[in-house]
Amino acid sequence: MPEPRETAVYTHGHHESVLRSHTWRTAANSAAYLLPSLKPHMKILDIGCGPGTITADLAELVPDGQVTGVDRAPEILERARATAAGRGLENVRFAVADVHALDYPDDTFCVVHAHQVLQHVGDPVRALREMKRVVRPGGIVAVRDADYEAMTWYPASEGLDAWLDLYRRVARANGGEPDAGRRLKSWALRAGLTDITASSGTWTYASPQERAWWSGLWADRTLASAYADRAVEGGHTDEAGLRDAAAAWREWGTREDGWFSVLHGEILCRKEA
Repeated sequence: MPEPRETAVYTHGHHESVLRSHTWRTAANSAAYLLPSLKPHMKILDIGCGPGTITADLAELVPDGQVTGVDRAPEILERARATAAGRGLENVRFAVADVHALDYPDDTFCVVHAHQVLQHVGDPVRALREMKRVVRPGGIVAVRDADYEAMTWYPASEGLDAWLDLYRRVARANGGEPDAGRRLKSWALRAGLTDITASSGTWTYASPQERAWWSGLWADRTLASAYADRAVEGGHTDEAGLRDAAAAWREWGTREDGWFSVLHGEILCRKEA
């Protein structure tokens, strides 16, 4: 097996404000483009599974199959195991893995899925080659990633403009690509995948509850997560700059006419038989 070559640093870390977002994710709101392709017997690899909420949903959708959730962070896998156990799932397991060098034989899985992963890795093309390698002929590589530059909101906010510019600079300094969504098809072609269906999807936050949740978690993440540490330590901003960004998030969250949309690129790639 190839040696791992991860060179990127995960921008967000696993602060409570990050997990607040990750545990909200479901197969329905984050993998709808994949669900029509699933069959009850399938064997699925869920890469970058985090706290395991999508993984558990996938396991429920393949009751005669099996789902393996993998992540580079051993500590988050304990949360994922608790998620699966709490739902009484027996067809799901978890392991530490690096997407650049997966410890599985060729042609192992029916589906290899990754949600919000390739934006954080050092070599997304190599990652896709590994995903292609471990999926069976006729199987599916399914990837969804946000595109930060394409995020849009109302009303206009110079503070959120500054936040977005800062986030993209920090993410790239960490070795990732925050505008991954638009690049997925290109990366897949470079990885040797040819049967590619490209699509897009959105998350939208507009109700008072949605605005309060989305603005609150980003305000907290901006002040207290690993992202905040890396923003300051990397010389991209200072504590005052972080406070200004957090305040901009909280101000937007109070706006009755506030609206925020996150665009995602999606690809379904079928491996040639």
